[in-house]
Amino acid sequence: VKMARGPRKHMKRIAAPKHWMLDKLTGVFAPRPSPGPHKLRECVPLLLLIRNRLKYALNYKECKVICNSRSIKVDSKIRTDMTYPCGFQDVISIEKTEEHFRLLHDTKGRFLLNRITQQEAAYKLCRVKALGVGSGAVPHITTHDGRTIRYPDPLIKPNDTVKVNLATNKIEDFAKFEVGNICAITAGHNIGRIGTIQHTEKHPGGHNIVHVKDKTGATWATRQGNVFVLGTGNTAAISLPRNKGIKLSIVEEASRRAQKASKRD
Repeated sequence: VKMARGPRKHMKRIAAPKHWMLDKLTGVFAPRPSPGPHKLRECVPLLLLIRNRLKYALNYKECKVICNSRSIKVDSKIRTDMTYPCGFQDVISIEKTEEHFRLLHDTKGRFLLNRITQQEAAYKLCRVKALGVGSGAVPHITTHDGRTIRYPDPLIKPNDTVKVNLATNKIEDFAKFEVGNICAITAGHNIGRIGTIQHTEKHPGGHNIVHVKDKTGATWATRQGNVFVLGTGNTAAISLPRNKGIKLSIVEEASRRAQKASKRD
């Protein structure tokens, strides 16, 4: 009889998600994210944010010292686990430097550390995945980042977005999944794009398809599960990245680069 091999504790660098942007030759292994609120291939370990993106550490050991000094907070909770999985909408706070970042996607599907104010770091947006009733007939919702919130507003339904106060874990506000609301795409070919919901195609027994239009007039369609509402109407409840979620064509990108190069010269 073959024995079960137990949980996997390592990850080869080649097998790491592409959006971590690790090179092939610096080592054999990559930091395997701990089990946590985000899926393995939809998160980025804290270690990579501190060392590879923010450049606060030169190596693994320095990063360990930073984490053990209890100076990194994720969603207002101190995290000392270097491989803690950070995902979409998570708020990373570094008190010693008084910096706050929100993890968003760029239009290439990579995680983006969007710098925010201390006031904005007090809340995050969560997508409602399910609505249920627990023991004692207590209604609750579960969110995309593994939270369970009891006694939600009766108007909140799956696919809506709730604004959660990170200090109290209470819902401050919510945005419905409705036509005309601003949304971000969190997976698929159009990841990172931001636009407004135009209409939804219902496919009973299959995936509902949502049609989205951005500020430039470009339209695309994606699965309902990939759509994350950011606010009511055209107003997002969070500050958006610099490119405002507009995807450029290859030609537009090349011309932008050429303009930058000519300015430098």
